[in-house]
Amino acid sequence: MTAHTLDSVKACIADLIGIATVSRDSNLKLIDYIEARLSALGAVCERTVDASGTKANLHAVLGPEVDGGVVLSGHTDVVPVDGQDWSTDPFVMTEADGRLYGRGTCDMKGFIACCLVLARDYARQALKRPVHFAFSYDEEVGCLGAPDMIREMTANGPQPAIAIIGEPTGMKVVTGHKGLYSVRVEIEGLEAHSSKVEDGACAVTHAVPLMQYLVDQAEAWRQAAPAESPFDPPYGTITIGQMEGGTATNILARKAWFESLMRPAPWDDARAAGEALREKAAEVQARMRRYAPGARVDVIQRSDAPPLRPEENGAAEELARRLTGDNARRFVAFGTEAGLFQTAGLSTVVCGPGYIEQAHKADEFVELSQLEACIGFLTRLSAWLTE
Repeated sequence: MTAHTLDSVKACIADLIGIATVSRDSNLKLIDYIEARLSALGAVCERTVDASGTKANLHAVLGPEVDGGVVLSGHTDVVPVDGQDWSTDPFVMTEADGRLYGRGTCDMKGFIACCLVLARDYARQALKRPVHFAFSYDEEVGCLGAPDMIREMTANGPQPAIAIIGEPTGMKVVTGHKGLYSVRVEIEGLEAHSSKVEDGACAVTHAVPLMQYLVDQAEAWRQAAPAESPFDPPYGTITIGQMEGGTATNILARKAWFESLMRPAPWDDARAAGEALREKAAEVQARMRRYAPGARVDVIQRSDAPPLRPEENGAAEELARRLTGDNARRFVAFGTEAGLFQTAGLSTVVCGPGYIEQAHKADEFVELSQLEACIGFLTRLSAWLTE
């Protein structure tokens, strides 16, 4: 690795950070930037666009049109900076004390920049295996963009065999993580005076048994976790992060809603828990309609990203260990898009620069030493791509 390569990565990160891609906003300007760089190198690029037309994934391929390549994957969106006390402008990269500061430096524009810079080297080499670049939208709000991209990637053209998800792991190989399954529950009843409970249906009151089911299911997951669980905490979790409803204590609430996030371990079944919640919602709705025929209870699924399950003799793990020299088995509690690639049939690991402890907070940063390690990793990947 040369100092010139690191300087190129830093310049690219500065460009990427300068294009604000908070999940609530469009990412098309960033996708335009990435596609222009990769197209100039001869990559074949394909977008998958969301229903609004304001967000897109990008799948780009360098190398021969054959099966068996590797996917280098990252998400383009970042979390908001609202209410955070930053020391610098979060959308202007700032270098200090061996670190690069800015929203997304760690999660995960640092990895994307390393990929874009090393793509120049790949384009000059006689690749025997293709390298696929897969950059998604809306990972931070539930891995919403990647499924369409992965479907297109695996349905058309040469089939990649391995996926490396560049989330921040300190450039250590992660072979397992929890999943992500979230729902929003909306309850609509009928307003009435609180002394006349049979004249209406209180949405807040009827939300309670649904939330209690989730509390009970969380406890069931906790008790069912195996003693040898590698996770911290060692069990899958279910939380209720937001709720709202009602206008006054003496009025039966017409509307209420809450949102729940499940982080299932590989042995938990979040979809079954979600289906059971829907069944209970139907029961609650039936009770409400005794007094309010127009009452409704809707369970709206927001995200469904499966866990990453450790693979026996996995090709991705073998390759990542060869490139890093890291032989320890690691599991993390946070979720990524890795389980989506694995479910689609790709051998998958997570390995990228930075540490999750620096993500999502004010003064987010990535260390230059981590970027150097990532550059080395991707440089050594060339040998596998050309062998």
